[in-house]
Amino acid sequence: MAFAPKAGCPMCGIVASGLHTPTHSPSPNATSFPTSSQHPEILWTDDSFTIYRERANPVSSKGHIIIVFNLHVPSLYTLSSSDLPLLVTLRDLGSRILSSLQAPSSLPSPSNSPYLPPTSPTSMTPNTSSMPQHLLSPPEQQDSITSDAFRIGFITPPFKDNKIPVTDHLHAHAYILPADRMGWWRGLAYSPVAWYAVDDLIAEIREESSNNRVRGTKGRPIDSVPHAGARRGTADGFETTDAGLGTIDIEGGELSPRISITSVGSSGDTRRRAQGVHTPPVAGPSSGAHIPHLRV
Repeated sequence: MAFAPKAGCPMCGIVASGLHTPTHSPSPNATSFPTSSQHPEILWTDDSFTIYRERANPVSSKGHIIIVFNLHVPSLYTLSSSDLPLLVTLRDLGSRILSSLQAPSSLPSPSNSPYLPPTSPTSMTPNTSSMPQHLLSPPEQQDSITSDAFRIGFITPPFKDNKIPVTDHLHAHAYILPADRMGWWRGLAYSPVAWYAVDDLIAEIREESSNNRVRGTKGRPIDSVPHAGARRGTADGFETTDAGLGTIDIEGGELSPRISITSVGSSGDTRRRAQGVHTPPVAGPSSGAHIPHLRV
């Protein structure tokens, strides 16, 4: 199994501790531990992420959460354009859970959030009557509400948070400003030198795969489409989408059967080459390939 749990990894242990929690379930009835306990206070668990609140060494007294990938993904550079929907979900979950820390009576849940579609056919009936208005607003409106108060992103190597020194299991940090418990030495990992905001990562991948200018201080229309920029291809219709962390479902229409999972020059290969990982090129269609006649 790719990205299988690693023995002795603290983050894999946290993911395992949340396995008994129902899929796509928020706390407080999930896995909540006392502050004095060595176990994390898990706020959220689903098929992709396990989110816990950092109680021992938060960078902010208002709220600091860690968003852990359930798979043992070793590096940020493992991600590719096909993982864009996963990054968008990470960003939205981070914003909603930080908002819930400011309004503890209403934790976000896919069962009552219209912008996080459930992946389980047995999801509950939506119930939005008890949620504050800022959790029900569209993503582009939420950005204007939360972007000034929240920070969501990754710490890039060789830097690390010396209080949470895990570097080989991908996780994101999300916290509420001001970072009044950070300290100057620890703050280096959260400074522009090492901090990679998830919005910047999403925009960079989309600009590379869609050839559209996405970055900006204000929300762009493309940002309201989670899958925008997730697929790559050449002008002759040959798809060069990198393999993502999720399961490829050809029958579901996610990817075409005529696909090159890896190709020279793709975003995933660029990131893998940066880490010294060699990816063999995949041969494209030959010049003499026969194009079947399509009867209209």
